[in-house]
Amino acid sequence: MQYIAHIRESDQEIQTVAEHLLETRQLAETYGDKIGIRHITGLAGMLHDLGKYTEKFQNYIRLAVQNPDNPPKRGSVDHSSAGGKLLFNLFHIQPKGTFDKQDLFIKYVLTEVVANAIISHHSYLQDFLNPQLESRFLYRVRDLEIEGFEDAVTLFYEQVMEESTFFDYVNQAKAELDQYMNRDDEADFELKLMYLSKFVFSALIDADRTNTRCFEENKNTGDKIAVEAMNYQKLFHEYYEKLMMHIKSLQAAKDANTPINLLRKEMSEQCEQFAERPSGIHTLSIPTGGGKTLASFRYALKHAVTFKKKHIIYVVPFTTIIEQNAREVREIIVDDANILEHHSNVVMDDVEEGESNELEDVVVSTRQKLKLAKDNWDSPIIFTTMVQFLNVFYAGGSRNIRRLHNLSESVIIFDEVQKVPTHCISLFNQAVNFLKTYAHSGIVLCTATQPELDFVHNKLEIEPDAEMVHDLNHVIEAFKRVEIVDKATDMKFNTEKLADFVEERLADEQSVLVILNTKTVVKNLYHRLKEESGTVPIYHLSTSMCPAHRNSILEKVKNHLQHKEPVVCISTQLIEAGVDISFKCVIRSLAGLDSIAQAAGRCNRHGEDRMKQVYVIDHEEEDLKRLKEIRIGKEISRKMFIDLKRNKTCLGGNVLSAQSMEIYFQKYYSELKTDLNYFIPKLRKNMTELLYTNRIENTYFQSYCKENETILPLFLANSYRTAADHFQVIEDHTTAVIVPYGDGEKEGKEIIADLNGQQSIEDLTDLLRRAQQFTINIFNYEKDRLDQNKGLVSFLDGKIYALTDGAYDDSYGLNLENDSLHSRFIL
Repeated sequence: MQYIAHIRESDQEIQTVAEHLLETRQLAETYGDKIGIRHITGLAGMLHDLGKYTEKFQNYIRLAVQNPDNPPKRGSVDHSSAGGKLLFNLFHIQPKGTFDKQDLFIKYVLTEVVANAIISHHSYLQDFLNPQLESRFLYRVRDLEIEGFEDAVTLFYEQVMEESTFFDYVNQAKAELDQYMNRDDEADFELKLMYLSKFVFSALIDADRTNTRCFEENKNTGDKIAVEAMNYQKLFHEYYEKLMMHIKSLQAAKDANTPINLLRKEMSEQCEQFAERPSGIHTLSIPTGGGKTLASFRYALKHAVTFKKKHIIYVVPFTTIIEQNAREVREIIVDDANILEHHSNVVMDDVEEGESNELEDVVVSTRQKLKLAKDNWDSPIIFTTMVQFLNVFYAGGSRNIRRLHNLSESVIIFDEVQKVPTHCISLFNQAVNFLKTYAHSGIVLCTATQPELDFVHNKLEIEPDAEMVHDLNHVIEAFKRVEIVDKATDMKFNTEKLADFVEERLADEQSVLVILNTKTVVKNLYHRLKEESGTVPIYHLSTSMCPAHRNSILEKVKNHLQHKEPVVCISTQLIEAGVDISFKCVIRSLAGLDSIAQAAGRCNRHGEDRMKQVYVIDHEEEDLKRLKEIRIGKEISRKMFIDLKRNKTCLGGNVLSAQSMEIYFQKYYSELKTDLNYFIPKLRKNMTELLYTNRIENTYFQSYCKENETILPLFLANSYRTAADHFQVIEDHTTAVIVPYGDGEKEGKEIIADLNGQQSIEDLTDLLRRAQQFTINIFNYEKDRLDQNKGLVSFLDGKIYALTDGAYDDSYGLNLENDSLHSRFIL
């Protein structure tokens, strides 16, 4: 009898269970190799669909194929628990007589880590112990009765791996775990195993879906492995040669010998030399306008070639920086195919997938196509956001964590690292420490305003002498091109008064950039200036506009600046980090010193004028009640401005000095120290406690033992699923929606229209990547408002959302009122 794993949609060909398990194991082994755990990940790969060997499940599959219009109820047969149950039955039992305690410990932990990945591969890693003091893990692997389980195990030994060979394989996995646990570092036992569990789960999810996709597209998994294992050394070497040619052309330019350009050249060469050091966590503190993108790319390519890294990954706080940095790199290497820009997740994920998707694991549906099409970050060069990076490690669902294994053996550059959300600081630091210590990645913290991430309790393990730039204070002074004018401690501004002040500055300076703290006041000032501006172009920038729209606006603004034409741009903070643009005057609403420093980098950026002004104002109409980090940063900065006004020699005599920044961040993190571990008010616990607190300090574990008068029969008692369910980088949940911006080919309206048709998995993957340029994120209250105003539609079983025509404005983006009188959706 043929035991079916999948049935191909195009020709009804069958992939057997044995084929799928062996091919998934093969892929999972290559992923596990990256951190020395090939047999641990391979074990998860070859056992994950053991339950498909049951007669009950085979009947379920055939019934689904025979009755496509009336399939059996989703999840009515569980196939994902059997592999975990087999491991538990074999290895999570206390032997009689004398036994090796260390060997028993390794067996137990191996079982718990791998079995959790297996039973969770249609959802997310299970809690070993949840807030209700229940162990869903223990129920699935120990207590759940599976009809035909023994027969399934017999078939596995007959068709997949002979029993004695299987036990040899497990012994190799045990040896890998023992080596992993005994690495010389100070990480806690539970912390090590939390990241190991997530890595194994990532490898399994990607291997399973990659093999399923290969089968559906009639491609050989072995060919896919060859691509996955492709040696990027030749590619990165070619890119390095192209970069050096580009640098030589810059050095041959007429203005190459100006003091600023000579200093840029010197810092770039320092990065080249630093790239020959072993991987670790290093800092690159090039001041704004110092050629940070070029210098960091030079380091990344040299380091990748020298130490055989597989990926170069840029992680940035705002999508605006992705667009600019990716464009700059793309122009140098002249290779679009090997660069991935990942702004946001266009597709809604199933956090509560459970067993409900098991039917789709057999018969390819729209939802399954979306699942297979989601990107796994296997490109050589990747640009993504801090939100997406943190989601990989901590968010629910299986979409995000699938990418984790591709963060290993990489060069990862965190651009504008000072923008790590405060409540995620501990989680960020621990993830980066794991990537350094276990995943063999080189980390660069890149910013003009280095935060004190080794000042907090869960420290970042930064290397000694980590800074790439020599004599940093001299460099900062050499790049001084603006003076900060404090108007925030003298008076308050409203929109009317600020509009008058902008017009005054425009009369003197021709170009003015205004950066405010909230989208509401940005939009209000934009409308006020548009009413009074006459012939002067006024532009608006915020995250209510999709990346393609913002990029178009920035190009228009740059064109005015290049031709020395009057122009005003009003923006949220998205413009102040990493955007290569230079105004004669900048007005910044009072915020943290890091934000003020970044805003200053948009003024006289290339030193084209001797000295220009950055005005810091206090806008009384900004509502910062829900923006705690901005509010606290603003108050610390206000006090530092007052101190400097009283004593002009304190803070190094400059509010933006390296000394000022160090003091600012220490005060900032001290003020927010109770937030750094991601407190969850509903549970009255920190995220770190749920993820890796030891059993003695774990209140759930202690309560379980007291209530049941027995010890939980597991080594691990952490709550991975509960932590994921409560994790959000942006505290208010958002939904990605595609917007109908632009009329040209491959633009928003055409993408939305194409999503309404039928696509292959490959076409859908391409479509979703293109859609990222035309996507915005909306809050729940905005989603509800759009629903009421008929401004929102959905596609592909409600997994993708898009705005109707009238719900998007060509001047400022999202229009919640959808007030176009003849709003229509273009299909």
